[in-house]
Amino acid sequence: MTIVVGYIPSPQGLAAVDAAITEAERRGSKLVVVNSGVMGDYSGPSFADAKDLDALDSQLTERGIEHEVRQMTRGLAPADEILSVAAEVGAELIVIGVRKRSPVGKVVTGSTAQQVLLDATCAVLAVKP
Repeated sequence: MTIVVGYIPSPQGLAAVDAAITEAERRGSKLVVVNSGVMGDYSGPSFADAKDLDALDSQLTERGIEHEVRQMTRGLAPADEILSVAAEVGAELIVIGVRKRSPVGKVVTGSTAQQVLLDATCAVLAVKP
């Protein structure tokens, strides 16, 4: 059994990882952490640096959680990356962090969380920081 978590170095991303760790420990599941830039932007704040990924890897290792950390560089939208990895590994659960957005903000800029919630073929756990 595998859990996929969408991770960005932010309060939302850390909340998602914390919830995914709890679920992985509870279920005895493998955890696959997915980080990506926004549509090929690998210099933006959502693209984690090596220090963040190493710290995350160390945390998961110390907790004894079977895991892998994937930093995607295919230029896809973050939601597409998360959904693609979830399909590839046969995820039983996807965990994502969410933040409050106005209805207009959702229409104008789109929403990774909304796309994952609508398009996932498995359960999705959305958490707030």
